[in-house]
Formats: sequence, C-alpha cells, structure tokens
Amino acid sequence: MGMLTSSSRCVEMANGYTMESSSSQSVAGLLRLIPAVDELLNRPGLRDMEKRVGHRLAVEVTRNVLRALRDNISRGTVAEISTEAVEAEILKEAEAEIGFSLQPVINATGVILHTNLGRAPIAREALEHLVEAAAGYSNLEYDLERGERGKRDVHTERLFRSLLGAEQALVVNNNAAAVLLALNTLAEGAEVIVSRGELIEIGGSFRIPDVCAKSGAVLREVGTTNRTRAGDYAAAINERTRVLLRVHPSNFRVVGFTERPALEELVDLAHRHNLLLMEDLGSGCLIDLSLKGVRGELPAGLSLQAGADVVTFSGDKLLGGPQAGILVGKREPLERIRKNPMFRALRVDKLTIAALEMTVSLYLQGRLDSIPALRMIRLSKEQIAARAGRLVEKISACPGFTATLRDGQSVIGGGSTPGQTLETSLVAVRHRQHSATRLEENFRLRKPAILGRVEQDEFLLDLRTVSENEEEKIAQAFNKLFGNQ
Repeated sequence: MGMLTSSSRCVEMANGYTMESSSSQSVAGLLRLIPAVDELLNRPGLRDMEKRVGHRLAVEVTRNVLRALRDNISRGTVAEISTEAVEAEILKEAEAEIGFSLQPVINATGVILHTNLGRAPIAREALEHLVEAAAGYSNLEYDLERGERGKRDVHTERLFRSLLGAEQALVVNNNAAAVLLALNTLAEGAEVIVSRGELIEIGGSFRIPDVCAKSGAVLREVGTTNRTRAGDYAAAINERTRVLLRVHPSNFRVVGFTERPALEELVDLAHRHNLLLMEDLGSGCLIDLSLKGVRGELPAGLSLQAGADVVTFSGDKLLGGPQAGILVGKREPLERIRKNPMFRALRVDKLTIAALEMTVSLYLQGRLDSIPALRMIRLSKEQIAARAGRLVEKISACPGFTATLRDGQSVIGGGSTPGQTLETSLVAVRHRQHSATRLEENFRLRKPAILGRVEQDEFLLDLRTVSENEEEKIAQAFNKLFGNQ
C-alpha cells in the first residue's frame, strides 16, 4: 500500500508495493498506532473529500483502507505507519470510487469499427441533436399536427424511406434483436430455410442457429458449406416454410470453389411460393464503398431494389451511428413485426433515435465526411502519412524515443469486410530502454488510454482511427512518459 513507509526493502506484489521488515516494532504496537476513522475524517484534506463524495462513502472508504492496513500489519508486511500516507490512500480510493468506469480512449489500433472500443464513433452533429432532444421534452410519441399520440418510428422511418426507398422502417436495440423479432413474427412454429454456409457465429458466441431457435422458428439447412444453389432452397420448400433467409457472412469468407445464388434468384423463388425473402445484412452499409477498396458490402438499398421483403442491419457499424438494429422493407411484414409484443421490449429510446435520425440525415445531405467511420474509411494513405510524419517528428524529439514511418494496413472490423485491409502509414516507435510491450502497457494504463499494437518489438500507432485533435494528446503523452519533460 502507498501509505506504508520504512527503510526496509520493497517487495513488488501483484497489486502494488508492500513492505518487508525485520523491525522490532510489535504487531500489537503497530495496530495501536492506526488512527481512528473520526480522527482521519477531521483532517482538512479528508473533510474536503467528504464534502465531494458524501459522509457514507467517505466512512466506507476510510474503513476499507484501515482494514487493509490491519491485514498487512498482521501478515508482518508493515514496518511503520504514516498518517499522511494513510490520508493519501483514502483520497486515492475515494476518487476511484466516484470515478467513471466507462471512459474515453484514443484508438490508434487502426481498427475502425472496434467492437471492444464501442464500434463507430458518433458524428458531432448527431451528438448535438442527441443532447438537444435529451435535455428537455420532445415529441417522441406525440403527433404535433394532430394533437394526439403518435409513433416513435416516424422520426427515422421517413429518412430511411428517402435514403433507401423502404416502404417502412423499424428500429430496435441491435441487429441480433432485429433478426430475432423478425423471425419470431414471420416464422414462429414454421420453417426458415437458410444456406449451411451462412450459419455464422458473430462476436460474443452469438450464433444464427441459436437466434433462430429462440425466435421459435425451425431452421432448415440447405446446400453445403461452400456451395449452395437456388435449387437447394427450392427442394426444401414445403407447406411449413414461411421465410427464405439470406445472411451476411459477417466476420469470415469462404474462398475457392464456392457458389451462392444471387439475391434476385431467391426473391423470385420466394415470391413464386408466396414466401418472404429476408436478408440479414449485418454491417449496415448504406453507400457504395467499392471505390475505397471495400468489396462485398452492397448497400442496403440494393437489397430492397432486388425485392427483399425484410432487410436488417446494424446502426453502429458501416452506417456509422449509434447501436441499433434496423429493419427496413415492405409495409405488410413490417407492420406485423411492429405489432409483435416483443417489439416494445426491444425498441430504442429517444437518445438512440435522435443520434440515428441525424446520422441518416447526414447521408441525405451528402455530408459523408461528417460521419467519423466513413471519413476514416475514405482517408487515403497519403493523407494519413502527412499527419503521421508530423507525429514522428514530435515523438523523436522526446528523450529515449525513436519513431519512423512504416507501410501498414488498417482494418474496418466490426464483423465487416473480413480479409480486406486499407493501406495506411504507421508510426513505429521504439525506446532505448523499454520494450514495445512495456510501451503498450504504459500508454494503455494512462488517462486517457492510448491504444496501439505491438509488432516485431515496435509500438505501432495508426492515425486512421485517431482524430486530429487527439494527435497533440499523443505527443504530450510521449513527452511525459518515463519522466520526460
């Protein structure tokens, strides 16, 4: 513990430093020296702390610190007690208690839709609209023209109609919820036909077969892992079939000897048998990104144009908005889905609606670079190299550090574009005394945390996923690390 002082040697433990001593001071004598809770809380510094955190928390933290001190004394790992150090430990623990666990980080990994880091950053305009909607009352479910109760769907539905040509749109918590809700509504107790090669598992061990099972639908697999034809679907259709399901491959690719029917073929097959064609697009791409090297991510609007009845996708992946599951498509199946009692359990609040409404509005305005995820995808290697070069100069000026430019690759992530990369320019950092692993740890544990990656004993920073106003924070962090001033 930081409160312990002694001339004895320090022994590094997993949770910090304790003292090992052969002091003649007895355990009982040290225990008697421990200050009382009231005595400590009457010290000026702790009185101020109590005003900030409240009496209950101040007492609880103080008792916890003193309990730990008693335990260490009993184990013989304490030689002396410093009241000032005890106070400092209480202050530190109190600040930790009232601090936020969820905190911003600087993502220099080059993974744009980093699931562990919250996926897509939200556009500044979307945040402003969110704050405006959340700070007071809004017409979330109130029709101002008619003066009566309305539906919260209208705020996003009109935008998806304009952008994608959808007849109707619904928004729920995430895409897994969207798929679950749709299958429960459209095929509970009946069969859903899906290609064996599309029975994927996404992050967190969520599997398409499990989602189907929870929906109450019966999954009927057709084809093989690498080849499925329209005829395989046709041969499986029977009187219990309700939906043909097509699933985005998400975070994997099957290459080589493969075959998959075109969406138009499946739509035609479904409609000839009075069935519904549902497509789970997963990533939620709304525009053509092929010119930026992103292949295999067709815009959702093309699925609707091909005749798909229901299309689902995520809001916080390639769309670049808040976490949400979006269902777009034809009015009849969407109306049925909306009437499902599960919809109320899975629907989103005004904050998500506000952020999503503005994000989709930015698409309609053609302001794609205002959406952070799209701006990062669209950055060229040359644009990144210019910024990276400036950071290299600043890092190289810090004592002990050397920094150079390296060619490298960024990835989109978030279950999108597996196997595809974007060319980038990396800042490769070394220190004359410390390993790249030590650098990574030090930057990860500071505030704000700076997250990079380690390759070949170099600490790598990819500025594709770093905003320009974060670059100076990175430079300052290097200047302060290991005591540099």
